[in-house]
Amino acid sequence: MKYSKLNLAKEAISHKGFIKKIPDIFRMVKLWRRGEYPMRSIDIILPLLGILYVISPIDLLPEFAVPVLGVMDDLAVLSLTIPKLIKEVDKFLLWEAEQRLSGTKIIDAEIVK
Repeated sequence: MKYSKLNLAKEAISHKGFIKKIPDIFRMVKLWRRGEYPMRSIDIILPLLGILYVISPIDLLPEFAVPVLGVMDDLAVLSLTIPKLIKEVDKFLLWEAEQRLSGTKIIDAEIVK
């Protein structure tokens, strides 16, 4: 059976929403910590720190002191963090799909069994 790499990517990513990708994020971090998934540390640590900043009660501009700016800094951090994290998860899902088909050979954007 032959697959194009584009179809493999579409099947692997399947563009779920961010909330539905949360289990994939945990799986990606777990495999990265074990050393199975190759990824630069900065590509995962910065987005996770951004999400942790938004969730944590400690804030540079607290919402109760400066209502509008307090929310705006959280939205700014999220607007930088979530797209980066989704991009990394999409790369992970593609890598994971290729690992599942490790018995096959990829030649010029085709998978041949």
